[in-house]
Amino acid sequence: MTEQDNPTKISFVYSNPTDPDAFEAAYPEQLTLARKLPGLLRLQASKVWPKEDGSPTPAYRLLDLYFTDYASASAATAEAGPLVTATLEHATGGVVIAFAEILEDA
Repeated sequence: MTEQDNPTKISFVYSNPTDPDAFEAAYPEQLTLARKLPGLLRLQASKVWPKEDGSPTPAYRLLDLYFTDYASASAATAEAGPLVTATLEHATGGVVIAFAEILEDA
């Protein structure tokens, strides 16, 4: 059972882009747009380590946006149009966007 008053994050899981250089050139704009979302408490951007054997990784980058609760995260999505547009334009390998209830944060 989830509690909508628990901290919530919106996670972007970017798959390997067809043109990593173009993705990297555009990524700072996505971070700038994410930082403008109302109620954003914290932003965490990460890049997946390459595999030692050179095979494709299961994801390319992760972006986690943290909010006080589900309502705050939902309200932020009302102003997330520019971020989603930029994400879909540059995430040429695909992206999964998920809302998650934070159950533990140590």
